[in-house]
Amino acid sequence: MRLAVPAERENGESRIAATPETVRKFIALGASVAVETGAGLSASLSDEDFRAAGAEVAPLPEVMRGAQVVLGVQAPDPALLAGAAAGAWIVATLDPFARRERIDAYAAAGFEALAMEFMPRITRAQSMDVLSSQSNLSGYKAVIEAANLYGRAFPLMMTAAGTVSAARVFVMGVGVAGLQAIATARRLGAQVSATDVRSATREQILSLGAKPVFVDSVAGIEGEGAGGYATEMSPEYQKAQAELVSAHIAKQDIVITTALIPGRAAPRLVSDAQIASMKPGSVVFDLAVAQGGNVEGAVADEVVERHGVKIMGFANTPARLPADASALYARNLYNFLSAFWDKEVGKPVLDAEIGDAVRLTRGGRVVSERLAG
Repeated sequence: MRLAVPAERENGESRIAATPETVRKFIALGASVAVETGAGLSASLSDEDFRAAGAEVAPLPEVMRGAQVVLGVQAPDPALLAGAAAGAWIVATLDPFARRERIDAYAAAGFEALAMEFMPRITRAQSMDVLSSQSNLSGYKAVIEAANLYGRAFPLMMTAAGTVSAARVFVMGVGVAGLQAIATARRLGAQVSATDVRSATREQILSLGAKPVFVDSVAGIEGEGAGGYATEMSPEYQKAQAELVSAHIAKQDIVITTALIPGRAAPRLVSDAQIASMKPGSVVFDLAVAQGGNVEGAVADEVVERHGVKIMGFANTPARLPADASALYARNLYNFLSAFWDKEVGKPVLDAEIGDAVRLTRGGRVVSERLAG
């Protein structure tokens, strides 16, 4: 089986879908791997690194020729796939709701598109979960960038010249990114609090040494959907949360928002009025800015100042840590394909539970139930 790894071409994308480590592992399974010239440079991986691992390094047309699996970080333009084998797998984060026309093009070309972000959150698929691996790095990066923009120190400092108070950091949304943001802020010495619509996260917040901030007046709202993802909050819960957060946020120095709902615009968590209540010099980092944003006024890849508060967020946060993000992402892809590798046929054969979950197209048509209609 021939695996092709083209260079990423989306603006701001610095990751790559394979590393020398995973190239060696795929070759050990019996596959051949071709990497486009220069594909790993932005992730600090040279062409020579890939050649030393056993990969063919060549221009795109040669890389794609006869490829049975194309590995990508983001959905490759169908025009770049010329030369791939009939029925080739496209394995990447495909953003199918926003890029439906590209999914339709894959189907029309006869490719089998596998969306890594649709990986089910089950125990045996944890090592294949690209959303978790990349969100973990995003939560860390959000705190580091907010600390860099914040004009004061994070930890409590007692000096002969006086005391520097610890920064107050409030994390909104306690998924993978939020938990890492809490842990990173705590390691930097901040006084951390956090909130989430899922009541089950209260113990996780406490376990990291942070203070839980929860709406207790609205009963029976757990906010947790299938696979552990947050669901949209009811109007009743939104009102109660807004009141609680408004009082809490006014006392914070750093606010980090992480709330995302798959396939939908990011929920609005912080209003302009709440930003106005914060102290001048405070910082808000919106990890959801690329999907509409949790914070009113946030603009991707820009620092916006409103009411003396700096608001920031990146369109692609994991790409700001390309070496580590690529390493983790590439392992996710290897773990996925190797788990189903059939030695007799020399290629992976997916089962129904995971295969049907991630498969978007097959046999010339869109087959995913999540894209029906």
